[in-house]
Amino acid sequence: MRIILIYLVVILVAGGLGYYLFTMSKPVDTSNLPGTAYEVLNQIHIEEGSTDHPKYNSNPPTSGWHWPQPASCLAYSVTQPDERLIHNLEHGGIWISYKSSVDAATKTKLNDFAVRFNNVLVEPRDANDANISLAAWGRLLNMDTYDEAKVIEFIDAFMGQGPEKVGCSHTGA
Repeated sequence: MRIILIYLVVILVAGGLGYYLFTMSKPVDTSNLPGTAYEVLNQIHIEEGSTDHPKYNSNPPTSGWHWPQPASCLAYSVTQPDERLIHNLEHGGIWISYKSSVDAATKTKLNDFAVRFNNVLVEPRDANDANISLAAWGRLLNMDTYDEAKVIEFIDAFMGQGPEKVGCSHTGA
Protein backbone atom coordinates (compact mmCIF):
# COMPACT_ATOMS: atom_id res chain seq x y z
CA MET A 1 0.00 0.00 0.00
CA ARG A 2 2.82 2.37 0.87
CA ILE A 3 4.55 1.70 -2.47
CA ILE A 4 1.35 2.45 -4.37
CA LEU A 5 1.01 5.74 -2.51
CA ILE A 6 4.60 6.69 -3.33
CA TYR A 7 4.08 5.86 -7.03
CA LEU A 8 0.89 7.92 -7.04
CA VAL A 9 2.67 10.94 -5.54
CA VAL A 10 5.52 10.61 -8.04
CA ILE A 11 3.07 10.37 -10.95
CA LEU A 12 1.11 13.40 -9.74
CA VAL A 13 4.24 15.50 -9.23
CA ALA A 14 5.69 14.45 -12.62
CA GLY A 15 2.35 15.14 -14.32
CA GLY A 16 2.06 18.56 -12.69
CA LEU A 17 5.62 19.46 -13.65
CA GLY A 18 5.05 18.24 -17.20
CA TYR A 19 1.87 20.30 -17.52
CA TYR A 20 3.64 23.39 -16.14
CA LEU A 21 6.55 23.02 -18.57
CA PHE A 22 4.15 22.43 -21.48
CA THR A 23 2.10 25.55 -20.74
CA MET A 24 5.20 27.68 -20.16
CA SER A 25 6.74 26.60 -23.49
CA LYS A 26 3.79 27.76 -25.59
CA PRO A 27 4.59 30.92 -27.57
CA VAL A 28 2.88 34.00 -26.20
CA ASP A 29 0.60 35.82 -28.63
CA THR A 30 1.80 39.43 -28.64
CA SER A 31 -0.16 40.53 -31.72
CA ASN A 32 -2.78 42.33 -29.61
CA LEU A 33 -0.22 44.17 -27.44
CA PRO A 34 0.59 47.84 -28.12
CA GLY A 35 3.76 48.83 -29.94
CA THR A 36 6.35 46.84 -31.84
CA ALA A 37 8.40 43.97 -30.45
CA TYR A 38 12.17 44.15 -30.96
CA GLU A 39 14.69 41.39 -30.51
CA VAL A 40 16.20 41.66 -27.03
CA LEU A 41 19.91 42.35 -27.52
CA ASN A 42 21.38 41.53 -24.11
CA GLN A 43 21.65 42.62 -20.48
CA ILE A 44 25.34 43.52 -20.52
CA HIS A 45 26.58 46.24 -18.17
CA ILE A 46 29.24 48.52 -19.61
CA GLU A 47 31.46 50.98 -17.80
CA GLU A 48 29.62 54.01 -16.39
CA GLY A 49 29.91 56.87 -18.88
CA SER A 50 30.88 54.61 -21.80
CA THR A 51 29.09 54.83 -25.12
CA ASP A 52 31.41 52.30 -26.76
CA HIS A 53 29.07 49.45 -27.71
CA PRO A 54 27.34 48.02 -30.80
CA LYS A 55 24.42 49.93 -32.29
CA TYR A 56 20.96 49.43 -30.75
CA ASN A 57 18.21 47.88 -32.91
CA SER A 58 15.48 50.42 -32.10
CA ASN A 59 15.18 54.14 -31.48
CA PRO A 60 14.89 54.73 -28.59
CA PRO A 61 16.60 51.49 -27.60
CA THR A 62 14.55 48.81 -25.85
CA SER A 63 17.38 46.56 -24.65
CA GLY A 64 21.11 46.16 -24.88
CA TRP A 65 24.29 47.58 -23.43
CA HIS A 66 23.74 49.80 -20.44
CA TRP A 67 25.38 51.37 -17.42
CA PRO A 68 25.35 49.65 -14.00
CA GLN A 69 23.24 52.36 -12.31
CA PRO A 70 19.63 53.04 -13.43
CA ALA A 71 18.07 56.50 -13.45
CA SER A 72 15.57 57.73 -10.89
CA CYS A 73 11.99 57.57 -12.15
CA LEU A 74 11.27 61.24 -12.63
CA ALA A 75 10.24 63.73 -15.28
CA TYR A 76 13.55 65.12 -16.53
CA SER A 77 13.95 68.50 -18.20
CA VAL A 78 17.08 67.47 -20.12
CA THR A 79 17.91 64.38 -22.16
CA GLN A 80 19.43 61.51 -20.18
CA PRO A 81 21.95 59.02 -21.59
CA ASP A 82 20.28 56.05 -23.31
CA GLU A 83 22.76 53.75 -21.56
CA ARG A 84 21.36 54.76 -18.17
CA LEU A 85 17.69 54.54 -19.11
CA ILE A 86 17.97 51.09 -20.69
CA HIS A 87 18.82 49.83 -17.20
CA ASN A 88 15.39 51.04 -16.07
CA LEU A 89 13.78 49.00 -18.85
CA GLU A 90 15.68 45.94 -17.63
CA HIS A 91 14.04 46.55 -14.23
CA GLY A 92 10.57 46.62 -15.79
CA GLY A 93 10.37 50.38 -16.15
CA ILE A 94 8.70 52.45 -18.85
CA TRP A 95 10.68 55.19 -20.63
CA ILE A 96 8.60 57.96 -22.18
CA SER A 97 10.45 60.43 -24.38
CA TYR A 98 9.36 63.28 -26.60
CA LYS A 99 10.88 65.66 -29.11
CA SER A 100 11.40 69.24 -27.95
CA SER A 101 8.99 70.41 -30.68
CA VAL A 102 6.06 68.79 -28.81
CA ASP A 103 3.71 71.45 -27.40
CA ALA A 104 3.91 72.47 -23.73
CA ALA A 105 0.49 71.01 -22.80
CA THR A 106 1.49 67.58 -24.12
CA LYS A 107 4.84 67.75 -22.31
CA THR A 108 2.97 68.47 -19.06
CA LYS A 109 0.63 65.50 -19.64
CA LEU A 110 3.58 63.20 -20.39
CA ASN A 111 5.57 64.40 -17.37
CA ASP A 112 2.58 63.62 -15.17
CA PHE A 113 3.02 59.88 -15.91
CA ALA A 114 6.25 59.93 -13.87
CA VAL A 115 4.13 61.07 -10.90
CA ARG A 116 1.12 58.83 -11.53
CA PHE A 117 3.11 55.59 -12.00
CA ASN A 118 5.93 54.27 -9.83
CA ASN A 119 8.18 52.87 -12.54
CA VAL A 120 7.94 55.50 -15.30
CA LEU A 121 10.47 58.13 -16.32
CA VAL A 122 9.97 60.89 -18.85
CA GLU A 123 12.49 62.98 -20.77
CA PRO A 124 12.92 65.18 -23.83
CA ARG A 125 14.81 63.32 -26.58
CA ASP A 126 15.20 64.89 -30.03
CA ALA A 127 16.85 61.72 -31.39
CA ASN A 128 13.44 59.95 -31.40
CA ASP A 129 12.03 58.71 -34.70
CA ALA A 130 8.58 59.98 -33.64
CA ASN A 131 7.31 62.94 -31.62
CA ILE A 132 6.52 60.68 -28.65
CA SER A 133 8.07 57.29 -27.88
CA LEU A 134 7.28 54.76 -25.16
CA ALA A 135 9.87 52.06 -24.51
CA ALA A 136 9.77 48.91 -22.40
CA TRP A 137 12.12 45.92 -22.40
CA GLY A 138 11.95 44.65 -26.01
CA ARG A 139 8.94 46.82 -26.93
CA LEU A 140 8.49 50.28 -28.49
CA LEU A 141 5.47 52.44 -29.28
CA ASN A 142 6.02 55.51 -31.46
CA MET A 143 3.29 58.14 -31.73
CA ASP A 144 3.13 61.36 -33.72
CA THR A 145 0.34 62.77 -31.54
CA TYR A 146 -0.51 62.32 -27.87
CA ASP A 147 -3.05 59.62 -27.06
CA GLU A 148 -3.54 59.09 -23.32
CA ALA A 149 -5.41 55.81 -23.78
CA LYS A 150 -2.50 54.35 -25.79
CA VAL A 151 0.04 55.54 -23.20
CA ILE A 152 -1.91 53.91 -20.36
CA GLU A 153 -2.45 50.73 -22.39
CA PHE A 154 1.32 50.49 -22.99
CA ILE A 155 2.17 51.12 -19.33
CA ASP A 156 -0.41 48.55 -18.18
CA ALA A 157 0.90 45.95 -20.64
CA PHE A 158 4.62 46.30 -19.97
CA MET A 159 5.38 47.92 -16.62
CA GLY A 160 7.13 45.37 -14.44
CA GLN A 161 7.79 43.05 -17.40
CA GLY A 162 11.58 43.45 -17.64
CA PRO A 163 13.87 40.53 -16.86
CA GLU A 164 14.71 42.00 -13.44
CA LYS A 165 11.87 42.99 -11.11
CA VAL A 166 13.52 45.79 -9.17
CA GLY A 167 11.37 48.91 -9.05
CA CYS A 168 12.54 52.47 -9.20
CA SER A 169 13.89 55.28 -7.06
CA HIS A 170 12.15 58.66 -7.16
CA THR A 171 15.03 60.76 -5.85
CA GLY A 172 17.49 62.99 -7.62
CA ALA A 173 17.23 64.53 -11.06
